[in-house]
Amino acid sequence: MYTTALRLPDRDAKPRRRGMTMVIDPGLPNAYFTDVVDSYGDLIDVVKFGWGTCLATPKLPEKIAALRRNGIDFYFGGTLFEKFLLNDRIEEWSRFCHEAGAQTVEISNGAIALSNADKAHYIRRFAGEFTVISEVGFKDPARSERLPPNRWIEFIQQDLEAGAQLVIAEARESGRSGICRPNGELRYGLIEEIADSGIDMTRVMFEAPTKELQVHLLQRIGPHANLGNVHSNEVIGLETLRLGLRADTLTDFAGTDLPAVDQELPTHA
Repeated sequence: MYTTALRLPDRDAKPRRRGMTMVIDPGLPNAYFTDVVDSYGDLIDVVKFGWGTCLATPKLPEKIAALRRNGIDFYFGGTLFEKFLLNDRIEEWSRFCHEAGAQTVEISNGAIALSNADKAHYIRRFAGEFTVISEVGFKDPARSERLPPNRWIEFIQQDLEAGAQLVIAEARESGRSGICRPNGELRYGLIEEIADSGIDMTRVMFEAPTKELQVHLLQRIGPHANLGNVHSNEVIGLETLRLGLRADTLTDFAGTDLPAVDQELPTHA
């Protein structure tokens, strides 16, 4: 291993409360999934099994075992909660999460007619059983675009007060809803208002499936921004953006106020 005294952002060790990376699993083959988490375990804080994929994934326990082996938390996408709620089977949802060994759950209202106040009710209800992650923003791009920044901030605060440990700002796995416009453009004003709201940014995670979103959020929030819906093949790419080792952020985190950090680099075969 090589070491370097480059001035790089000082990354927290796991378990992290800031600078978290959430990887989305949209149904990856088990061998590929296991290879990813074994290879990048130190860089991945949590994996989300997207929407309802967990119910269609053969040998799901094998994936969960790989995550446990690498000290990576996991949860099932909020759409699964919404499906069970629509079917009036919320206790069955809770039981399924417990039986799968999930310590974290996502509670959302992105695709169903559920007020944020009612969503907060479910957050309070399950905060004693699980670590609750909530989500603000809607799956439908037009509906989400009509949600003004002050309401985003109100909903984030309401979820945190109800017991959510982390609130996710919606962008979907495509980056075309929520904090993004239907054409993929980031809603810059919305991000500014959230960042300036006084909310603790270690309690907020922004879905950022594209490099463009990742770059802007890191530049605006800093290298310790919590970013989610990261694709499995972009884990290293995102880490280099955090460390200022990619052209897009090369000069952003190179200030002389940063301490010199001994960063281990892999040797060449």
